[in-house]
Amino acid sequence: MLDKERIVNALGAEWNALNELLTGLDDAQWEKDTALPGWRVRDVAAHLIGTELLLSGEPTPESGNDVASYPHVHNDIGARNERYVEHFRQQSHEAVLAKFREITASRLASLRAMPDEEFHAPAMTPAGEATYSRFMRIRVFDCWMHEQDIRDAVGLPGGETGTPAELSIEEITAALGFVVGKRGAAPDGSGITFDLGSRVLHVAVDGRAKVVESLPGTPTVRIAMPLGVFTRLCGGRVDPETVLSSVSFDGDEVLGERITRNLAFTI
Repeated sequence: MLDKERIVNALGAEWNALNELLTGLDDAQWEKDTALPGWRVRDVAAHLIGTELLLSGEPTPESGNDVASYPHVHNDIGARNERYVEHFRQQSHEAVLAKFREITASRLASLRAMPDEEFHAPAMTPAGEATYSRFMRIRVFDCWMHEQDIRDAVGLPGGETGTPAELSIEEITAALGFVVGKRGAAPDGSGITFDLGSRVLHVAVDGRAKVVESLPGTPTVRIAMPLGVFTRLCGGRVDPETVLSSVSFDGDEVLGERITRNLAFTI
C-alpha cells in the first residue's frame, strides 16, 4: 500500500515548486515553446490546471475548434487536454497562474481530508486499473515531468532532488520491466543495469522482465546516463538519437542502444 502522507505531501511540494517557477517567469518565458508538440509554457500550465479541475469534477470546457484533428493530438485524452489548453490560452498569464494556485490549493485540501479507505480504493488510472493512491503517485510524476518541461524551455535547470523527484523515479521504475522487456525486447536470461549517477536500477528477464534489487552476476549490458537524460527519454521528451552521445554501454551495446531508443512509455 502506497503511503498517503508521502504522496499528498509530495504533490503539495511539487505544486509549490511549480508555483515558484511560474511566478518567476516573464511574459516572454511564458510564451516559450516546450518539448511537447504544439504547447508553450502557458499551455503546460493550462494542462496542469485542467487535470486538477477534471479530478475535482468540473466539466471539460468546449472548444470551437476540431482539436481532435490537430497533428499532436492522438487520442481522446489528448483531445480533452487540448480543450483545457485552448480555454486558458485566451487568458492572461496572471489569470492562469491565479487559477493554478486556486485549484492546487483546493485539491491539496481535498486530498488531505480524504479518508484512507477512499484514497486507497480501486480506481482507473493512466496506467490501467489500480488504486487512487497509485493515480496520485502518477500525478506527482506528471506534474514533476511538466516542471522539467518548463525548466528546459526557459533554461532554468533544477528540481531533480526531493520527494517529488523520488516518487517520479519510483513511478518510472514501476514501468521499467515492461519497457525493457516489451519495447526494448531484452531476451530471456538477460540482465540490464541502469547507472543514473545517484541511482542504480536493475532489470532481470526471467520469463518476464522485472525490476530487481540486484542482479546475480555481471549485467548483459550496463547503461550509464545522467538522470535527466533518462527521465526525458522515458517521458518521450527527446529524440534518442540526439542524446546517445551522453549514454555509454558496457556489455551488449546493440541491446543497450535498442533499449535506450525505446524507453518512452508515457501517453
